[in-house]
Amino acid sequence: MTSTPENSYADTQRQALRRIADEARASFADTHEAREHAPRLSREIIRNSANSIRATHRADYEDARKLIARLTDLVQEMNSSLEDHRSVYYAGYVEDAQKEYVEAIATLAFVEQTPLPDPVELGVGPATYLNGLAEAVGELRRSILDSLRRDDLSRCEGLLEMMDEVYSILVSMDFPEAVTRGLRRSTDMARGVLERTRGDLTVAFRQCRLERRLADVQDALAEAEGRG
Repeated sequence: MTSTPENSYADTQRQALRRIADEARASFADTHEAREHAPRLSREIIRNSANSIRATHRADYEDARKLIARLTDLVQEMNSSLEDHRSVYYAGYVEDAQKEYVEAIATLAFVEQTPLPDPVELGVGPATYLNGLAEAVGELRRSILDSLRRDDLSRCEGLLEMMDEVYSILVSMDFPEAVTRGLRRSTDMARGVLERTRGDLTVAFRQCRLERRLADVQDALAEAEGRG
């Protein structure tokens, strides 16, 4: 049977539509795989970040650093797997995991007094990075309270200064929430944590000074009695 122009056109379009369908199917399958893989990585990143923070609070810095090295590999794997899937990347759970990663790194850096990596080094966006720093403020409060319970005031002022510095940076970011990814709420939370911590530390320092003065008075009285 001789092909008519209409049949020839139909055959050509049929082949084109099948090619388009095959390409779409392959793209959907690739995206689906990324959507399945990314949440698993995110959960693992969040879990290891929490473990790293706990190790930092135990002063087990070596374990914290090992966990962060593992975290770095996981974040790099997630970023690479989602490089061609930006819709998945911005789904929410990826940035949540990255935020926990930044929080763990910042907590260790501030407590251990080591250099803080920047967003480019960590492979995260600036909004995610700043939200992670905001979360780290709460962990610094915990470190200060742990020191107060041990009657160790030696590092408290330095940690409070870091909290204040982070808050000063956060509050200067006057941009819409769509740009900063919810940073305003994180900043408000950081402010509350900072104010409570400053109050707790002020009371602790006053009490410490009072105890020293009472001890000085007792020593003076004991000395006077000895001379009498």
